[in-house]
Amino acid sequence: MSKIFFPLPANEKLTQSLVNILHSEIGEAEIRHFPDGETYVRVLTDVEGKDVVLVCTLHHPDDKLLPLYFLAKTLRDLKVKSISLVAPYLAYMRQDIQFKPGEGVTSRYFAGLLSGVVDSLITIDPHLHRFHNMEELYTIPATVLHAAPTLATWIKKHVHKPLLIGPDEESLQWVKEVAALADVPFLVLNKTRFGDRNVQVSLPEINAYQSNTPVLVDDIISTARTMIETVQHLKKMIAQAPVCIGVHAVFAEGAFEALVQAGAAQIVTCNTIPHSSNQIQVDSILAEVLK
Repeated sequence: MSKIFFPLPANEKLTQSLVNILHSEIGEAEIRHFPDGETYVRVLTDVEGKDVVLVCTLHHPDDKLLPLYFLAKTLRDLKVKSISLVAPYLAYMRQDIQFKPGEGVTSRYFAGLLSGVVDSLITIDPHLHRFHNMEELYTIPATVLHAAPTLATWIKKHVHKPLLIGPDEESLQWVKEVAALADVPFLVLNKTRFGDRNVQVSLPEINAYQSNTPVLVDDIISTARTMIETVQHLKKMIAQAPVCIGVHAVFAEGAFEALVQAGAAQIVTCNTIPHSSNQIQVDSILAEVLK
């Protein structure tokens, strides 16, 4: 029996693509707001006894969480067989310890909330840092997919003589993987963060790569300060303008425009978060695991 997919608002395009690949069905639901801002949910498709997939990428999660929660609870009341959540971008991974006395460890709270409302989770390259795997956070099966092969394919096809550059030591493992898959050299920088928008990066040892195109690779582009700093350094050291690639196009207000102004030749992201920079599609890797 094929699954029934329900897109949360702004996830319709990805959902339609998954349905087309898998020859599945899109369920119909009404999700809107009352004049006072409260969320209204109504499921119009017969879902009793069926496997349901909710598609909801979770950037700006505070706006998305209640509609997702209410839809999942409504589906439970309608006696679905199971609920899976496809969240290509998974929020609340940053605050994974108590940095200062009295802080909430929100990654645990968020994981507990999702684990209590859906039966399984599929996501792409979550920002695991102090947690080594999803099982340390989530009590439901959580499948982690990786965009590295897709990034490597795009780089091989679109960039002449690429040199991959990772923004910090945390990026070493997966930048190394993308470089290996694309069969290209790579460097990793040292980064010191002084605040949310104050970052200092080391100068890359790039003298041996003057004929290469620098490709800055990161999992999340949020404030873009690390990439901006690196782009500005590279402009003084190498003729080719750098290409900036991110898996998740979070882009804080003004960040994309600032990165363009800094001198990036191209800014490319995966479609885990809808954005004008999306050029790398993750639909097929999501569909493969949903089979």
